[in-house]
Order: sequence, then structure tokens, then C-alpha cells
Amino acid sequence: MEKIVQNPTKVATKWALLFALTAIVITYAFQFLNIDPNSPWKYISYIPFIGFLFLAQIEYKNQLGGYLSFGNAFSTGFRYAVFTGLLMAVFTFLYLKVLSPEMWDKVLETTRTTLEDKNTPDTQISKTMDIMKKWGPAFGAFGAAIAYTIFGAIISVIGAALFKKERSPYDIAQDASDPTETEV
Repeated sequence: MEKIVQNPTKVATKWALLFALTAIVITYAFQFLNIDPNSPWKYISYIPFIGFLFLAQIEYKNQLGGYLSFGNAFSTGFRYAVFTGLLMAVFTFLYLKVLSPEMWDKVLETTRTTLEDKNTPDTQISKTMDIMKKWGPAFGAFGAAIAYTIFGAIISVIGAALFKKERSPYDIAQDASDPTETEV
């Protein structure tokens, strides 16, 4: 009998794709409902991110027969976070540069207003705005990739602590087969 090796990358990728679709829906819902991107509502997307990370860890645990080491749980969650970060980086860049550039214009205007309210010199405002116009969507994409990965690593540790279930010596002995036994 051949032993099937389970792959945490498949599980993590599946849940990362589901989260990316969910995040896209949330992003466009906020845009169509005209919700300020800086409002506390922006944190609502953390709920499905955390939920899907935990679901990835649970699914992998189930694939392994209900047992999951801390390392395997963390690895699954971290892979989910990395894949999510990459997917969201691509979406963020496309969203700000191609799909909804008017949202980036709102960010630029908010930044200009904030700098003016802080009595920032005009030359510094001009330099900041030039850099943001040129590199802003790329920096936003890079920031999304890093933020999702770091936040996901932290949540992965929590999930790994919650969902780990190591095999006891008794379980290992039960699963071991005696090479002298013959099946009928």
C-alpha cells in the first residue's frame, strides 16, 4: 500500500485564492458604498483573512488524519499568508494603477491635505506628491505583500498553538505495521 503524502501548499493556495476573491469583493463593496478607505471599516477584511488562515490549518490537519504538529500548522498558515500577500500585491497594483485609478487620486488628495494641515513646506509637499504619483501603486503593492506575510506569520503561530495535535507514542505504535504479519 502506497502512502499518500499530503501537500500543505495546495491547501494554502486554495484558501489564499478564496481570500483574494473575498478581499476583491470587499474592496469594490467599499468603493461602491463610498466608504472612506481610512475609516475603521477597513479592518473588516482581517476577519476573513484570519478565518481562512485557520481553515487552511484545520483542513491540513484533517488531511493528516486529525494530527498536526506545530511546525506543519505554522508552515501551512505561513504559506497561506505568503500566497495571499503575493495575490493581494498584484491586485493592489492593478487596482490602483488600472482598475480604479480614481481611488489612487483620492489617496493623493488626502495626502496633500494632510501635509498642508501639518504646515509642511510646499517644496516638500511637491516632492512627496511627485514620488507618490510615480511609485505609489508599486509601494502599495509591496507594502501589501509584506504586511500580509508578517500579519499572517503572527496569526499562524496562534493557529498552530490552537490546532496542533501531536501523535502520542500509543498512536504511533498502533499505526506501525508488523512486517511479519500477512494479510488474508
